[in-house]
Amino acid sequence: MLNEPDSTTDSAVSYFEDLFNLAHELDVQKRPRTFANIMMAPPGVCKCSHLCDIITLNRYYGWYKMGGYEISNAENHFRKELEQWAKYNKPLVFTEYGADTYAGEHKLPSVLWSEEYQVEYLDMQHRVFDSYDFVVGEQVWNFADFQTVEGIMRVNGNKKGIFTRNRQPKLAAYHLKKRWESLPLNYKA
Repeated sequence: MLNEPDSTTDSAVSYFEDLFNLAHELDVQKRPRTFANIMMAPPGVCKCSHLCDIITLNRYYGWYKMGGYEISNAENHFRKELEQWAKYNKPLVFTEYGADTYAGEHKLPSVLWSEEYQVEYLDMQHRVFDSYDFVVGEQVWNFADFQTVEGIMRVNGNKKGIFTRNRQPKLAAYHLKKRWESLPLNYKA
């Protein structure tokens, strides 16, 4: 219902409760309710996740948090957070994860912004996802690169796409295709 709202304050709880109740009342199909939780609102800080039928997370361990040479530490911190989410006893879907990649940039060993780093990052994320039965879905951010406002955090737009802005595949596109084709149809069913 919401993307990355501030769910860390006491006032958010009553607001979210009203919103979730109204959505449930208006939805004759009684579909599951959730919001995409931002990285700054982990378990114990987020005060509204208990309202969700499904926990959905936007997480960037290995990119915005502990990126580059710290990726192995990022994996450990990521796992520690998921151990906390496991206590909610709810299914969890990753609604965003990704690493910016400048198409055509190749480095060995991998470094931030290289296509090899994007693949290394995805491998780490998938190892973590596959380790927990309650993780039931993943949606990489993003299908293709897109334009954003100017700033020192972006090289002419958001480059987390697995395709360029002109829809040309990066290494990650082939890597994800291989992953998705290898998962059994009843994976984590």
